[in-house]
This record gives sequence, structure tokens and C-alpha cells, in this order.
Amino acid sequence: MTIFTALMGFLLLSGMPAHAEAPKTPVTPGYSVTLTAYNAVPEQTDGSPFETASGAYSNPEVVAARSSNLAEKLPFGTIIELEGSDISPDNTCGYNVVAHHIGYRVIADAMNPRYTDRIDVLFNTKAVYTTTDKGMKNAAQILGICKGVTFRVVGHVDINRIPKTQEALAAIVGGSTKKDLALK
Repeated sequence: MTIFTALMGFLLLSGMPAHAEAPKTPVTPGYSVTLTAYNAVPEQTDGSPFETASGAYSNPEVVAARSSNLAEKLPFGTIIELEGSDISPDNTCGYNVVAHHIGYRVIADAMNPRYTDRIDVLFNTKAVYTTTDKGMKNAAQILGICKGVTFRVVGHVDINRIPKTQEALAAIVGGSTKKDLALK
């Protein structure tokens, strides 16, 4: 009994409760990448614009592609969040303009092998903005090429059961609603 009492005393004095458990969801580090965007059209895909490399439907609400060098870190079905707070001020990308179209994303597509350290977000072709210089532009055109965007892995889903909405993705990871994700 004295050994048990001594052990309990040690645990209490060390600040660790005797019934402590490891955290259930480990905090994942962020990785800096270049962020680009595409649309599900033949000119920007491999000719099957409505099917991703994983075989999933090209849903512009939730799908993203990754460069091949990130395949091990980001296998198909990985849910990520993107944050543009590290984008340098002289970077001319339009992240802040289109951020409310990004939210959480599921890695379900692959990019051309010539690209490295890149995430490519699928946007709806109807997501357009009026610009002062050239009339209407698609969200993918507005985003451009953003260097210094951070992604974090926040969960995984079965690639055959990708949620169709941002709200459903947020429910899986216990995160915010789409409205709140616009500020990431």
C-alpha cells in the first residue's frame, strides 16, 4: 500500500492527475505551400473534369488537389484547413478576396507532376467577381498564385464518402461553420 500511496503522491505533486490520458487529437504542425486554384473544365484537368484522380466527384465546395511530392503527407481523403496569414504583403495573390470560398478541403485530386509544394483548390466556375480593370473574373483567376499559405491536417474521410458541403466537413472535424471559416 505504501508504494501505491507514494506513486499517487508523485503524480499529484507533478501536476499530472492519476487518470491522465494522452490527447485524443494531436496538434499537427502547419506546412507552408503555394496555393493555386482550378476549375473543373477540360482545359484545366486531364479531360475528365468531373472526376478527380481519386475517383471522387469534382465538388468545388470541398475538393482540393495536392502536388505529387505531398502525396505521403496528404493521401486522398485528408481534410485540411488553409490559412493565409503568412502571405507576404508584397504578394499579389487574391487570397483575401476569395477566402470565403475556401473553408476546409478534402484532398481528392492530384496535380501535374511538374508542380511541387502546392495545394490547388477547386472553385465553382460560377464563383465570379467584378473587377475594376477587366470586368468579370472567376475566383480561380482572382486567387492567382499565393506563396506562404499554411495548411494543417485536421482529419480524414473515406474517399468514397466525401461530404458534399462545408457544413458537413466542419461537423466531421468539430470545427466552425462555413461563415467562420472565411476568416481563416
